[in-house]
Amino acid sequence: MKKEVTIIIAEDDKGHATLIEKNLKRAGISNNILHFKDGQETLNFLFRHGKGPHRKNNYPYLLLLDIKMPKVDGIEVLRQVKQDNELCKMMVIMLTTTDDPREIDECYKIGCSSYITKPVDYDKFVEAIRQLGLFLLVVEIPKIDGEL
Repeated sequence: MKKEVTIIIAEDDKGHATLIEKNLKRAGISNNILHFKDGQETLNFLFRHGKGPHRKNNYPYLLLLDIKMPKVDGIEVLRQVKQDNELCKMMVIMLTTTDDPREIDECYKIGCSSYITKPVDYDKFVEAIRQLGLFLLVVEIPKIDGEL
């Protein structure tokens, strides 16, 4: 996929983030990928707070979001994104080891686009990311417009 979409990986485990990125590339995803190691860095980018990189106007983003992260957890990141008039259009895919039905239900109620449980088994994890890559090849992702 070389649609004009930046993929944001919000994941505190560097090994998982590297594995996700590597296997998306293997699945044919050649898009720009940004990695943030905690929820606060992710929010700073999306809401243009503080120093560091900030999101662009009129540009599509896709967020792959872990739940258990330091500073601000993924559920709170999802909540803030979905409460914003512009960011609410952004596709957010929860990608986490948590398979608690209550957390899955909560994420969907808040507005996640999809919820993928990271398999503990390496080969299954690789296959899950490959399938995610195939999904990203066909899905349409809206641009996030305007100023906050």
